[in-house]
Amino acid sequence: MMQYLIPEPKTKEIVFEKVLSCGGPTTLQEVKNLSSKRKAVEESVNRTSNVTDAVAREMSRGLASSCEQDLLKLGQYLPLLFNLVHHADNIKLVSGLKIRWSSGLISQTLIQRKCLKFFQVDNIMFELGMVLYFYAVKLRERAMELISTDVKKSVTLYREASGVFHHLSYELLPSLLPSLPQGKLPELTPSLCSSLSLLCLAEGQAVTTKNAEESGKSASLLSKLHYGTTQMLSEASAHLLSRANGECKDLSSRFLEYVSTMRALHELKSQKHLAEVLESEERVGEAVGVLQRALAAARRSMPSKEDKWITIFKNEREEVSKKMAKYERLNDFMMLQKIPVETELPFPKGEVIVKLITYTPTRWEQELQFK
Repeated sequence: MMQYLIPEPKTKEIVFEKVLSCGGPTTLQEVKNLSSKRKAVEESVNRTSNVTDAVAREMSRGLASSCEQDLLKLGQYLPLLFNLVHHADNIKLVSGLKIRWSSGLISQTLIQRKCLKFFQVDNIMFELGMVLYFYAVKLRERAMELISTDVKKSVTLYREASGVFHHLSYELLPSLLPSLPQGKLPELTPSLCSSLSLLCLAEGQAVTTKNAEESGKSASLLSKLHYGTTQMLSEASAHLLSRANGECKDLSSRFLEYVSTMRALHELKSQKHLAEVLESEERVGEAVGVLQRALAAARRSMPSKEDKWITIFKNEREEVSKKMAKYERLNDFMMLQKIPVETELPFPKGEVIVKLITYTPTRWEQELQFK
């Protein structure tokens, strides 16, 4: 399976109690706790923790995966942050917090990667948006880790990540957009978050389909599942291409190539299985035509940089080429069927079975008072 780790943003330190004027000891304690949890998340984001793996495992209730540890920290910070946002109207001097994040998805030169540019937005919702984005990225990363050991849990995590990206795109970002620097942070644009939501669903369906292939499911079902994945990735690409004026144009070329290559790979697989269905129905001429069409499209979609992706795509293309040669021999010596023109060939039908899990924010309900 193709895989791609989304480049993560970076952030700067925030110490809430140094800036916020708390209206009593209870609020002060809550705000200090918020800073403590934020510090833990900051160390995850920036990879600046000095603790050993053994200590980190002990601090995170025995969790061995660093990704799981990050998700635990985020799970402890987010309810407190949602509570702060709930009281945001009472907060003054937000600019003093200096909420600063950089982008991980902008195309960067080597010098730019070493000297990151941070953007400050004087809005508590900016912090919430970037933390939720990071949370979704980590859910997806954990889903990738579990593909080979726990398919059901992996797919569930992809669905959860999709739900968080969807929440960002449709619930949080519309009101935050006017506060953001134009064209600088693709992570907080509705088009990108919508695209990532669809990408997670497509990846979850790809895992499901791979499991179905290994279980010997019918070629008809496999063709539909692969093409359902293709359709979601086509929609994700459309969101990326339809970025509004002012939204970031300099997205990572590797990210864009991952989406387009994965779409091409699953379209190739769907047509391969469609050809198998046609051959089983003794429609060999149509099967040959479908595979010829599939290979012609695949030649236009070969990835250019990532060796693993090239190998995966090349292997699939070679398998389809061998199958086409087999069907051509069968047709030449036995069936003698005419190969239809492309406009007369059947096309795969898609079926989407992986749906997002709606993200429901959890707030630590504690009254906060500020001067």
